[in-house]
Amino acid sequence: MGNKTTSTPKQQRDAHATQHHLSSYVAKTLYGLEDVLADELEALGAYDIEVGRRMVRFRGDKRMLYLTNYRLRTALRILKPIYEFNCESIEDLYETLRQFEWAQYIRCDQTFLIDPVVYSDRFSNSRYVSYRVKDAIADYFVANTPDGKRPSVRMDTPDVRFNIHIAQRHVTLSLDSSGDSLHKRGYKVKQTPAPLSEVLAAGILLKAGWQGQCDLIDPMCGSGTFAIEAALIARGVAAGAWRTKYAFEEWADFDADLWREVQEDPNFETPFEHHIYASDIANDAYTVTNANVQHMGLGHDITVEHMAMQRRNAPEAPVLMVLNPPYGERLTRFDLEALYSMIGSELKHKYTGSKVWIIAPKSKLFHAIGLRHSSRLDLLNGDLECELRSYELFEGKRDDFKRDLAEGKTRTYASSRPYRERKQERTPREKCPEREKTFKNTSPATEEKTRRPRFGGKGQHGSNSPKDRFGRRGDEERPSRKSRIQVFDDSNQ
Repeated sequence: MGNKTTSTPKQQRDAHATQHHLSSYVAKTLYGLEDVLADELEALGAYDIEVGRRMVRFRGDKRMLYLTNYRLRTALRILKPIYEFNCESIEDLYETLRQFEWAQYIRCDQTFLIDPVVYSDRFSNSRYVSYRVKDAIADYFVANTPDGKRPSVRMDTPDVRFNIHIAQRHVTLSLDSSGDSLHKRGYKVKQTPAPLSEVLAAGILLKAGWQGQCDLIDPMCGSGTFAIEAALIARGVAAGAWRTKYAFEEWADFDADLWREVQEDPNFETPFEHHIYASDIANDAYTVTNANVQHMGLGHDITVEHMAMQRRNAPEAPVLMVLNPPYGERLTRFDLEALYSMIGSELKHKYTGSKVWIIAPKSKLFHAIGLRHSSRLDLLNGDLECELRSYELFEGKRDDFKRDLAEGKTRTYASSRPYRERKQERTPREKCPEREKTFKNTSPATEEKTRRPRFGGKGQHGSNSPKDRFGRRGDEERPSRKSRIQVFDDSNQ
């Protein structure tokens, strides 16, 4: 008998790429999270991943478009480039776009919005770029429709959202498949002032190597973003499980069956054997976090407490701690230094063997912590320049700690190596039996009652409970939608 050959995963991926038409996409993200986003895309099976500035390019089929919108935790939006060219001036930009076939993507009775991103000496005013692109669209329809009707601009909830990116002379026009920014998960019922972005929180957790392998503590929880994102990561629940709308659902080639298949796939969800503790000294922060956790049905995974960091007892085993301390809006310089000094003292005396990640403004406040950091990374929290620092907590001298760690004598919470390195050593995740039963072994009559018992659905909050993955409550049927956007399908070329 001849030798039987088996293809490698890469060969299987290449075969899939040749058999299925792949489109080019761009995933936008926050500064400093590009590598994490690239790792997420690789884990989902995207092709030709290329890291850029606040973005990652990749290729994939329609399923990948839906999957990335639904599951990526560190992406802000997914763009589909539809036209690229070079131009020298703002009038050159207008003339080129006036001749573009806009009717392939938008009808004259629809509304649209232009999102400009400009890095160019030739085009210094992004608002004026947006204005001239709008003029090009309007003039195209006036010249090509019998009655001169044209689409109008709408700033909120437009039918079609275009992105215009200019890097010096190069212009890229894209369709925005996401609609609202993907950091708007849709799961929060309350929030504190200036809450931490869900994308930034997820990015920090993934940089820390968090996969649910130990207990996690956030002693200054604010709106509970760290705790909630940590629970979703640990259980493999999609970042977009509570969103009710994506822009691609209005496209002419929208595949409702494929979209439902992506949403209902149980293979990503996994059991979580540890626990998450969120607390805050501020009563409003405790109230907001507790409301969000209970609204999502995550009370079994997250304990929310109204307490100061100093009152928390030392954990029995090493943990991962994430901290977003106050930045000074309500505190004096003296108060802030005392606060950061307290943080350092608590970490040193109670959390030996654990690892801590702290994000705070780039200032001299970090020195008040009094501990030597293991790593440091520049990030942006909104418009504020911040640093993300990690601390490995140990007793005695650092050299002794490193030697004991190499010899396996020191117990730490987990490796924080990049995901790409860790996943090569990891065995495939086992399917959760409970999820298999929920999604595959239930009848249509009982499916609504059993689906996602821990993550939404009707419960003690009645009609105010979170909507399910399809934006329904109870037995409400999903309304049928008529296609509104004419999207050019380059697979037919």
